[in-house]
Amino acid sequence: MRLYAVVAAGGFRRYATYRVATVAGVFTNTVFGFIMAYTYTALWDERPHLGGYDLSQAVTYVWLGQALLMTCATMGGGFEDELIERIRTGDIAVDLYRPADLQLWWLAGDLGRAAFHLLGRGIVPMVLGSLAFELALPGDPGTWLAFLFAVMLGVVVSFAIRFLVALSAFWLMDGAGVAQMAVLGGMFFSGMLLPLNLFPGVLGEVARALPWSSLLQVPADVFLGKYTGWDVAGAYAFQAGWALALLATGRLLQTVATRRVVVQGG
Repeated sequence: MRLYAVVAAGGFRRYATYRVATVAGVFTNTVFGFIMAYTYTALWDERPHLGGYDLSQAVTYVWLGQALLMTCATMGGGFEDELIERIRTGDIAVDLYRPADLQLWWLAGDLGRAAFHLLGRGIVPMVLGSLAFELALPGDPGTWLAFLFAVMLGVVVSFAIRFLVALSAFWLMDGAGVAQMAVLGGMFFSGMLLPLNLFPGVLGEVARALPWSSLLQVPADVFLGKYTGWDVAGAYAFQAGWALALLATGRLLQTVATRRVVVQGG
């Protein structure tokens, strides 16, 4: 486990070196946060308590979305492009022969990336948003801890999805198409554009049942106090269930791909 802790720390340091990109990202997240916050304000002025949120909660949801956009890689980002390229060029064979688990290696690095983005691109937009709008910030430290745990589970689910996307390159000429589809799924079904509670009927039920809801909708509802008592445990179970299912699928595909590489190498 020490190896993967070192890899995670390396992932954090790697993204910390891109200072100009981080500043640009903070600026972009803040600008889009203001645009969406004013849009939500106009919408909630017309439809108060839409989706079960009051105006303060709705605006808070916006800034949480900006804080978690890169943390949970809602629109992709991180390791998958690099892994797809290594599969395409055949360099993945070197990785598979290393005395380290491929999935855990990339997961550790992605956790380091997520930790940096939560600190580097998550806090500042949230603080600036709180100065301009009345946000529904929890007063209970336990709620903050519960939120951070939900974010961690969301990062793992996000990784598992993107790991599967990258592994598709073993069977396709290029994984770019699958990656684009995953980006669209992440934008729409995570709640980034609109809270999933606003989706009507069956569409809303399906959207909330998909793994992408773990990336934003579930952590945001934990933060806003929509889950209380055992409901929080149920939210964690939902996220953990998707994480385990997707990681297990990735493990299976990794095993099949490894055998394929070994046979071709032999």
